[in-house]
Order: sequence, then structure tokens, then C-alpha cells
Amino acid sequence: MRLRIVLAVLAVAGLAACTPGPGSSPSPSGSASTSASQSTSTSPSPSSPSSSTSATAKPTPSVPQPTPGRGDAELSIIVKPSATAAAMSYTLVCKGGVPTSESHHPTAAAACAALQKNPGLLTRTPRSADQVCDQRYGGPQTATVTGTVDGVNIDSSYKLTDGCEIAAWAAVADVLGSSGAGS
Repeated sequence: MRLRIVLAVLAVAGLAACTPGPGSSPSPSGSASTSASQSTSTSPSPSSPSSSTSATAKPTPSVPQPTPGRGDAELSIIVKPSATAAAMSYTLVCKGGVPTSESHHPTAAAACAALQKNPGLLTRTPRSADQVCDQRYGGPQTATVTGTVDGVNIDSSYKLTDGCEIAAWAAVADVLGSSGAGS
């Protein structure tokens, strides 16, 4: 009898390992694999607790983190709310990740901290021809950032014309001093 229980747990654990996780499309076997994975989580076997745990554990991919910089920046930031509206102009000067008195920027401390944490934040690479972007419009706002971050020249522009551009704007919102859509 005990051998049957061990074999049943191992079989269920094997099914659970093959069952797609949350957000994945269902397996061809349908609800049978779903109920099998649910039974694993609700009734672990006392004889082999590690088999059900290790079969459902998923490795987490390592994402490279940016290398922190010196936090020195001298930037001119121009944000245009629309084609006909007056542009807002900001100056951001950071030393060691802290804004200096020359800064005239609505979120200077957050902007300097973001640039020290990730000095490549404002470096834009050209979009590849096969990159897919949501076709949604975030608004008429545009922004241009020029200057230097840790001695590297910056000349980047941002707009809200599609999902990729909206994401790029959101990533540098502290530096732009504006959240974009609706600002």
C-alpha cells in the first residue's frame, strides 16, 4: 500500500512539472493535468516531501543589473506638452547622485538617484526592424535630453506614439520630470 502512495505522488509530481504555470496556455490534456497539479499542492506526501516541491519549483532567470555610476550629470531637458504648447525647460546638475543648486527640475533628487543607479538610463538604442510595439497612443508630449552623464554624451528624444515609446518614457520619467500621458 505504501509503495502505491509513493508511486502516485511521483506520478502526480511528474504531471505537475509538465503542466504550464499561471499565464501559460492550457495543455492539450485539459483539466486532468490542472486537477493533478492542484492535488499536489493540497496533499503533499509525508513519505517524500522534496519530490513534490522540487518538481514544481521553477528556476528564476538572472537579469543583469546595471552597474552604478558616479552620479555626475549635467543635463538640459525640454518637455513639450503638445505641438502648440510652450515647452518646459529643466536643468539637472548632479554630483555624486545628489542635485546641486544649479538644478531647476521638479524631481531633481529622484532624477539624480536614478542616473547614479543606472548611468546608461538615457542611452537609447535604435529599435530593430522586427520589434513589435503596441499600437496605442499616449499623447502628443515629446521630450529631448542633452548633456552628459558620468562623462558620456547624451542626446536622446522621447515621444508617446506607441507602446515601446511609452515604455521608454516611463523608464526615464524621473529624469524627464513628467509622467507623460496626462501630464
